[in-house]
Amino acid sequence: MNAMTQPSKPATPRSGKMLRAMVGIGILCGLLIVLTYEGTLPVIEANRAEALEKAIFQVIPGTEETRTFRWTGDGFAPLTEEQTAEGERIYAGYDGSGQLLGLAIPASGQGYADVISILYGYDPARQMIIGFYVLESKETPGLGDKIEKDEDFLANIASLEVTLNEEGTAVANPIVPVKSGQKTQPWEVDCISGATISSRAIGEMLSVSTVRWVPRVQAHHSDFTNAKN
Repeated sequence: MNAMTQPSKPATPRSGKMLRAMVGIGILCGLLIVLTYEGTLPVIEANRAEALEKAIFQVIPGTEETRTFRWTGDGFAPLTEEQTAEGERIYAGYDGSGQLLGLAIPASGQGYADVISILYGYDPARQMIIGFYVLESKETPGLGDKIEKDEDFLANIASLEVTLNEEGTAVANPIVPVKSGQKTQPWEVDCISGATISSRAIGEMLSVSTVRWVPRVQAHHSDFTNAKN
């Protein structure tokens, strides 16, 4: 009786070749991603700078000239377009005669869908918020994005009182978000019905930011006025 022969197994590609091919494809894809990012970064940065400049003019009504300042830890130092010094930045708006009209201050915080980035205008003379603009948001269209479109909400923010205590060391009445229709104080943010989480997030980030920055701004007010002299 003849011995039965085992059927031969089909040839398979060598694992080494497959691995090299996969690594090569991965490297190529990574290189293309990096090149695309590097190539588009200048355009992205230019668009962001343009959007920021437009926002500054919007949150400080009447502005004809702007100037960038950075917090040094001891005060605010002006920056030129060529300087890239580290430090948190705020922006001063001036009229045609060089009179300081207000300061544009960035802030951010967690919204419903993602982090929301905003810019608000603060008038040191009147000690109040005078403008508001959403720089970046991924909130739900038709609901959360009302923080950018609801006229009553925007008007409500653009007249918030942010005064200091008698000693000038802290905000007397921190901003507080309240339910829609329940605003009774000039430092309260009347939230939007149907977009409560997003609008409350705006009120909370304004509260945190003003508590931090307003005392500094008032203590170093001359940094902004002397910069134009």
